[in-house]
Amino acid sequence: MKTPRASGRRLRGAVVHYLGTAIVSGRIAPGERLTGEVANSEALDVSRSAYREAVQVLTAKGLVESRPKAGTRVLPRSRWNLLDPAVLAWAFSGEPDADLVRDIFELRAIVEPAAARLAAERRDKADIKAMRDALARMRRHTLATEEGRAADRDFHDALLRSTRNEALIALSASIGAAVSWTTRYKQRLRALPRDPVPDHVRVFDAIAAGDAEAASTAMRSLIDLAHDDTRHSM
Repeated sequence: MKTPRASGRRLRGAVVHYLGTAIVSGRIAPGERLTGEVANSEALDVSRSAYREAVQVLTAKGLVESRPKAGTRVLPRSRWNLLDPAVLAWAFSGEPDADLVRDIFELRAIVEPAAARLAAERRDKADIKAMRDALARMRRHTLATEEGRAADRDFHDALLRSTRNEALIALSASIGAAVSWTTRYKQRLRALPRDPVPDHVRVFDAIAAGDAEAASTAMRSLIDLAHDDTRHSM
C-alpha cells in the first residue's frame, strides 16, 4: 500500500508539472496572477498543502513570486532558471519557443567546444573508457530509444567530467537535459533526419588522440548540425 507521504509527493509533482508547463508554454503569461490558493487547490483537486508545496518548487525555479496581499505572480522569463532540467522538460513538452531553442544552442556552442578542448588535454584512461562505452550504447540502442538518449547524456557527462573543471561539471545535468530533450523533440513526428552518432565519434576520436583543436572543431560542428536539425523540425 502506498503511504500518504508518497501520495502527497505524487500530487505535488502533478501540480508542479501542470503549472510549470502552463507557465513555460505561455498559457499563463509573465505578470499574470495565479488564482488564489483555495480556488486553485479545489480546481486541481489537491490539498492546499500540496498546492503550496508546488508553488514553493516553482518559486525555487524562478518561475513565480509570492508576496503578502499581492498573491503569486508569474515572473519574467529573465528570472527563470532556464537551465533547470525540469524547466527544460516543461519547455519541450509542447512546441518550444524558437528563441529558447536558439538560446540553448548558443550556450552549448559557447561551452561545449571549450570543454572538448580541455577534455583532450586532461582526460585519462577512465574518461576515455566512459566515453567509449557511452558511444557503444548509443550505437546499440540508437537515439530513437530512451536507452540511447541516456547513453548520449552519459557521453556529454563524461566529457565534461574529463575537463577536471568543477564549474563545467556543474553544468552536466543542464547540458544533458538540453541534449536529451532536443533529441526527443526532433523525432516526435518522424525519425531523426540523420544519424548524429558519427558526429560524436569525431569528437571522441579527437579527445582520445589528445588533439585539442580538432576536439573543439568537431564539437562545434556537432552542435551546429544538431541546431540545424532542430530548426528543421520546428
